[in-house]
Amino acid sequence: MIEAKNSALRLSNERQHPTGAVIVAKGEIMARAGNKSALSNKKLIELHKNGLCVRRILKIPTGKKYWLCPGCASSKCHAEQLAVKDAKKKGLDIKGADLYLWGHWWCCKPCWDNMIEAGIKDVFLLSESEKIFNGAHGKNSK
Repeated sequence: MIEAKNSALRLSNERQHPTGAVIVAKGEIMARAGNKSALSNKKLIELHKNGLCVRRILKIPTGKKYWLCPGCASSKCHAEQLAVKDAKKKGLDIKGADLYLWGHWWCCKPCWDNMIEAGIKDVFLLSESEKIFNGAHGKNSK
């Protein structure tokens, strides 16, 4: 989980919700990734980091309709899918491997489907991640 956190902090360009994923098999890290914003312009990325988010303005719940906001990106830019892509790029067979996710409290359906297709066995989340990373939770520690 520490390496998933390190991946989020080093590899993610989304500072509202930096998320990292590592794929582990037989005690070895096979692949890693951080979520990415679909935005490429540095000024737009900064605006999104500071709260200019179409989904937030429209009060769309987290995990829903990512495609409406280029700063939130599509699920193809989520850490889980990017970690699977990293493994495939390296030519690694990750069937039966585990994925550790830091920075979020669940995986969206497209990410689940992608991980199932790739053969990921189990997904591990940080204990109490639903409180730590969910800004809507009453006991949020952020």
